[in-house]
Amino acid sequence: MALSLWTRAKNGMALFRLRPFDTSTEEGRSKERYRRALLATLASAFARAVVLLIGLVSVPLTVGYLGAERFGLWMTVTSLVALVSFADLGIGNGLINAVAAADGRGDREGMARAVSSAFFLLAAVAALLGLGFALIYAAVPWPRVFNVASPQAAAEAGPAVAVFLACFALGLPLGVVQKAQLGAQEGFASNLWQCLGSVLGLVGVLAAIALEAGLPWLVLAMSGGPLVALALNWGAFFGARPWLRPRWSAVSAAEARAVSHIGLLFFVLQVAGAVAYASDNLVIAQLLGPEAVTEYAVPARLFLIAPTLLGMVLNPLWPAYGEAAARGEMAWVHRTLRRSLAAALLVAAPFAVALVALGPQIIRLWVGDQVAPSLPLLLGFGAWTLVSCLGGVVAMLLNGLTVIRFQAVTATLTAAVAIGLKLALAGPAGLPGVIWASAIASICCTLIPSGLYIPRLLAQKER
Repeated sequence: MALSLWTRAKNGMALFRLRPFDTSTEEGRSKERYRRALLATLASAFARAVVLLIGLVSVPLTVGYLGAERFGLWMTVTSLVALVSFADLGIGNGLINAVAAADGRGDREGMARAVSSAFFLLAAVAALLGLGFALIYAAVPWPRVFNVASPQAAAEAGPAVAVFLACFALGLPLGVVQKAQLGAQEGFASNLWQCLGSVLGLVGVLAAIALEAGLPWLVLAMSGGPLVALALNWGAFFGARPWLRPRWSAVSAAEARAVSHIGLLFFVLQVAGAVAYASDNLVIAQLLGPEAVTEYAVPARLFLIAPTLLGMVLNPLWPAYGEAAARGEMAWVHRTLRRSLAAALLVAAPFAVALVALGPQIIRLWVGDQVAPSLPLLLGFGAWTLVSCLGGVVAMLLNGLTVIRFQAVTATLTAAVAIGLKLALAGPAGLPGVIWASAIASICCTLIPSGLYIPRLLAQKER
């Protein structure tokens, strides 16, 4: 047993290198997929650490500079990214699948058609978004929307939103480079460029503070830094691959329809997921009061660590599954799925048990005595953690194999059942009823159907 673990550890360490493996053989392609996934995971972890450090540095500086009201306005404006993140209508995710499949077939022209078609589709979406915002801008009472009272904050609210949305709209078509990198299993490069964008954003914010600039300039600095990094990434990636650079002559109506179709299914999937899992605080606030949100949200942050960390490992497998399936190398897909499920259980189960046992003490050290979660609530979060991690494994496989309609259906059912159970259980069971509702809905409407469907899917792919 010890020898087997040592052998596996040595094989894993052999993947950690910058030089690619020989991809002329099936074994070499297998190692290369794992190598790229490992590099993407490490780059993602590094980027998250940089973002966390930047937050620790920038928050005290900007709070002191802006004051409580204007800082709250800034945080609210920048949080709009969660609301407008669906604006690409899933086209970016559709592009990941199209690039991965074409890469697996060795189809350069197919990759170029997909990238060009997605770019011009997103450029059209960005133009429509900008036009729509321009039409409503003057009619919206921005100070009232953000509930700001001081004259300075009231004057800055509208321009700050305009700057933020302008940067977001420009980033939509430019973001094609990141999706192309992910589809080509170069997520490590995408993560490092995003890290540079965060650093540039911090530098811009510090410069704006030194120049005593207004809030719209701070928004421009924080949102413009990633935009500059995106443009630099664009030049480096497409400069080395001029055949892949978006151009009108490579646009294909058939490819645009295919990417849009898959994208819309991804869009439904994303919305259903947001409804199912992002509605907890709203339900709790309405049924149990705003104080209960704090008691729920604090342990939720702790139990979210395991799915987040596992997600950094699993996400790079999405395009790898697609590329392997396009080559017909289903043995690699089977093997990687088994390893992913084992890793999810090995990570999630001990983590959940430890937090259920030690959660009250950890939370007391973290936030004091204001929050004291009950054992049923912690058990519910433990079950949800395990379900969420297993669901992540399933999602990456189905994403890579472009099985999105099935996921959209199960996600919609999960959302409907979860909302119904939350409303039914929150009253008699309190906070534990809310998280148990999410776990039960995911098990019944996502994990069980997927467990029945995936073996038949893989058998069909092999044939």
